[in-house]
Amino acid sequence: MSIVETIILAIVEGLTEFLPISSTGHLIVTSSLMGIGKDDFTKLFEVAVQLGAILAVVVLYWKKFFDFSRIKFYFKLIIGVIPAIILGLLFSKKIDALLESPLTVAITMLIGGIILLFVDGLFKNPTIDDENEISNGKSFVIGVWQCLAMIPGTSRSAASIIGGMQQKLTRKVAAEFSFFLAVPTMFAATGYKLYKAYKENPELLHNHANIHALIIGNIVAFIIAMLAIKFFIGFLQKHGFKLFGYYRIIASIILLILIWKGIVQ
Repeated sequence: MSIVETIILAIVEGLTEFLPISSTGHLIVTSSLMGIGKDDFTKLFEVAVQLGAILAVVVLYWKKFFDFSRIKFYFKLIIGVIPAIILGLLFSKKIDALLESPLTVAITMLIGGIILLFVDGLFKNPTIDDENEISNGKSFVIGVWQCLAMIPGTSRSAASIIGGMQQKLTRKVAAEFSFFLAVPTMFAATGYKLYKAYKENPELLHNHANIHALIIGNIVAFIIAMLAIKFFIGFLQKHGFKLFGYYRIIASIILLILIWKGIVQ
């Protein structure tokens, strides 16, 4: 990948990681439109660049992450990430295969978009408006919901926020807990992907161009994600999910047309 391609993908990642529109799906489609081949490094980059976006959560909510007296907070995150770790290890090869399919992205984008049109009306009268009220059981259930995002185009953010709302969290608390849960989830996913890449093809991480791409990509994704998080929390509280649902539906239709025309493969 060139530096320009690296920056474009990082911007896409930073903008979409915390919005309910699927960052992985957007990265797959953007890579395809730019003609970037699905080689081992591209697959690695599309996962590893998420680390920069996730670090934005740690910085924005640093008081929570570095208050070591709040053991319950860390324990909830550990419980919430367990389902993703187990299923990720069991189905890593199938997940990698799905990551190469723009058609899968288009279909899940469409289904997810339709669901988002009705989410605000489905989960009314939330009872939990403080993160401290989330039980360990609810953390685990939200973690199970998050696993739906292993299907490209689903959106980890959408799955975990909807899971939180289903567990009676307000939209704001559900969104923030989704951000918190993303930290151990994506650290685990990125660490595992880097380990596999090094084990199977050590040259990937010995290549200076690849290392530079990962560094630049994560820095750009971090900066853009900081802005996206601040925007999303405010927008979600005022307007809900419907606009994101319409976006997903329109984007999926455009993507299906591009696939049909052979422009995206």
